Amino acid sequence: MKYTELKDKSLQELEGMLKDKKVELFKLRMQLKTMQLQDTSQIRKTRKDIARIKTAIAEKRRAG
Repeated sequence: MKYTELKDKSLQELEGMLKDKKVELFKLRMQLKTMQLQDTSQIRKTRKDIARIKTAIAEKRRAG
C-alpha cells in the first residue's frame, strides 16, 4: 500500500482501514506467538501500513 493510494480516500474510509489493519496486526502477533506464522516480515509491513494510514488521517484532519 502506498501513501498516494491513501490520500484520495475519505476520512471514514481511512479510519475503517486503520481498524482492519490493527486487527490484522493482532492476528499476526498471535500467529507468531503460537509458532504458526511463516513470513514474519508481514508484521513489519502491517505496522508500516498502519503508520501510513495514520499519516493520511492526520493530513486530512489538518487540511480541513
